[in-house]
Amino acid sequence: MAAHRKSAHRKPKQRPFTGPAARTAATLALAGAATATSATGAGAAPAEPAPTAAQVRAKVDRLYHDAEVATEKYNGAKEKEAAATKAVDTLADEAARRTDRLNTARHALGSMATAQYRTGALDPAVQLALSSDPDSYLERAAHLDRAGDRQASLLSGIRRQLSGIARVKARADQETEALAARRAELNQHRTAIQTKLADARKLLATLTAAERAAYERSADAAHGGGPATSADRAAEGAHADRSAPRSSAAAPNSRAARAVSFAHGAIGKPYVWGATGPNAFDCSGLTQAAWKAAGVSLPRTTYTQINAGQRVSRSELAPGDLVFFYSGISHVGLYIGGGQMIHAPRPGAPVRIAPVDHMPFAGATRVA
Repeated sequence: MAAHRKSAHRKPKQRPFTGPAARTAATLALAGAATATSATGAGAAPAEPAPTAAQVRAKVDRLYHDAEVATEKYNGAKEKEAAATKAVDTLADEAARRTDRLNTARHALGSMATAQYRTGALDPAVQLALSSDPDSYLERAAHLDRAGDRQASLLSGIRRQLSGIARVKARADQETEALAARRAELNQHRTAIQTKLADARKLLATLTAAERAAYERSADAAHGGGPATSADRAAEGAHADRSAPRSSAAAPNSRAARAVSFAHGAIGKPYVWGATGPNAFDCSGLTQAAWKAAGVSLPRTTYTQINAGQRVSRSELAPGDLVFFYSGISHVGLYIGGGQMIHAPRPGAPVRIAPVDHMPFAGATRVA
């Protein structure tokens, strides 16, 4: 009995939590630990420091440069898109002309078949026997033989025309596919330009007014001064007649002088990507327009303009030469002598005179 009472008063053995109870306890413990960590701030990831004004300026410069690279790719894609559009239109016109000729031949063949049906109901031998004028009939029969030859010729011509139309339509389908690809490429480069310029504007908005002003001053200095510098205005004032050639004494020929004159007349006009004038320009649009005014047709992009003439060294530069910058040949200006050029720098910076040595020199080309 004593042993029984002792057993009855023994404390029950504790069992560890298992199942749902264990999971609930673990969750509460973790939540408590997380709360404690949050409350003390221990282990929290430090916030990234805001970029300095110098870092923002460097990134904005990179974005503007990347936008200019994308602009030249856009210009090239636009040129190809224009060529593809012209090819599609030309093939459509050709198909229409061939179809008109085919319809004319079909009409002639139909008229001939109708005439033969009307006269061919009787066997030719019977027609000869019944004819009151056999000689006249034989003459008509000879005409019918010649008509048959003409019919065979018409049929052969129709077959050739059908084959030709099929070939034209096949080429038109290929050009239409190429046009769609060019337009997709164009949209891709347009989006890239707009995105990079928007990103640049957002970054500039993070700077204070003083920092933005400092950035604009440094960017202007790198690209040849502020909007239409006093030297530029003085040069323009000295040449009220913008059609008159400028620097003609120093230019190697009259066409180069006219190109330089046009560039002087464009000073102060805004930079707009994809623009070729007359009211706005991008860099290669300005050089193309300047030489067009001199009667010379240049290709549209920087990386094709560099191959549009004879390469010259930096020491050989003469007014009218095209000067190129950066390893990717993404910028171009028109050399005007004295170590200076006229160029369209970037968005927000209009056409201006600038020293050639303010950007990484990549080469030069003499157009004429």
